[in-house]
Amino acid sequence: MAIEPITQVSGTAVPIPGADIDTDRIIPARFMKCVTFDGLGEYAFYDVRFDPVSGEKTEHPLNDERFKGASILVAGINFGCGSSREHAPQSLTKYGFTAIIAESFAEIFYGNSTTLGLPCVSSSQENIDALKAACAADPTLEVKIDIEAMTVTAGDLHFSVEMPDSARHALLSGKYDPIKELMDNDAKIEATAASLSYVS
Repeated sequence: MAIEPITQVSGTAVPIPGADIDTDRIIPARFMKCVTFDGLGEYAFYDVRFDPVSGEKTEHPLNDERFKGASILVAGINFGCGSSREHAPQSLTKYGFTAIIAESFAEIFYGNSTTLGLPCVSSSQENIDALKAACAADPTLEVKIDIEAMTVTAGDLHFSVEMPDSARHALLSGKYDPIKELMDNDAKIEATAASLSYVS
């Protein structure tokens, strides 16, 4: 049985400054000493949310009360670059994000995000800058990502976005989690294995 398809995502959004935000900035390596991914959310962007000396909160957007509860992250170019750690998108979903809109994404980060049901869509710098400005001006602005139509709507803003066809199909069909796909087809797997002469 497929997972529930993801056809659209909506919510308020928080703009994250900077380009080439790598996975170590998303989740510092020292917080990856865990057996499960539970609890990783509190460490998302930890080293830019907290001063390394005082431990006090910085002026990072994720510390801004205006963006409290935002479920869509808006970023720049090459988001999620660096190492291939799955902990990065895991920490973002555990933090509460349900989608990311950026100029572009690192390929492995993108794949790891899709298998978690975390849609990542990209658009031009002009559109991303306009969305960031709109969200900064009105943090209560609802942002809607339509994966079927491949558009983003936020107030008067309306623009097209891109996503690899394979990721889009996986989300729309509810077949984005390969582990769930295997578990749902265990009988077929066993039947195939039994038909192979070299499997005993």
